[in-house]
Order: sequence, then C-alpha cells, then structure tokens
Amino acid sequence: MNIGEVAAETGVTAKSIRYYESINLIPAPERTDAGYRQYSDRDVQILHFIKRARGLGFSVAEVAELLSLYQDRDRASAEVKGIVEARLNEIDQKITELESIRATLRTLADRCHGDDRPDCPILDDFAGLSN
Repeated sequence: MNIGEVAAETGVTAKSIRYYESINLIPAPERTDAGYRQYSDRDVQILHFIKRARGLGFSVAEVAELLSLYQDRDRASAEVKGIVEARLNEIDQKITELESIRATLRTLADRCHGDDRPDCPILDDFAGLSN
C-alpha cells in the first residue's frame, strides 16, 4: 500500500506517518524503484495501534514504550497496566483541576450582573481587586 492508501485506511495523516518514520516509531517502509513508500499489513497494524494510543492521550514517548511492550511477547502485563494506571492518575488530576476551574468560573459568572453597567466582578477578580 502507498502512503495515501495507508492514511485513508488508518486515519493517520501522511504527514504524521512520515513523522512517525522520522522518529523511528514505525520502521522505514520498503520503497519502490521510483522511491515511493510501500507499507505492509504489519505497518498498517502498527499505525492503528499508534492512532488508538494517541487518541487515548498517550504521548509519543509513551506510545513508543507501549509499542515496544506490544512487540515483546515476553513482556509482563504489569508493565502495560502500570503505564495505563499512570495515565489514569494524570486524567484524574486534570479532572480535579478542571472541576476547580469550572467552580471558580461559575462563582464569577454568578457574581456578574451581565448588564449594561461597566462594573464587572469577573475582570476585578482577574486583576486581583476582588475581596
């Protein structure tokens, strides 16, 4: 398959595919005599793996680690679970942070009259002028 076909099948852009090749996340594909990339079914499977992992918020470095574990049949599943648990902890922390931000913004919005007057408790708070 050429890069366009692989991009269409996996949902990974050709630009991203070339990037993943450049950082050795996927192996360099075979080339035709004309220099065009030719991808195997295994390459497509790896790109599906990468897309799914990236879609779940894993960094490129984490994806590389997960891919290495995926390709290592002697791996311990505990290693994989540890990476996923760490990601879950990051998500939980982010949710807590976002809930706090939401509560603060809700309080500020509730304090604002939202009318034609120029006074605005939201802007005062941002400027550190609120009590």
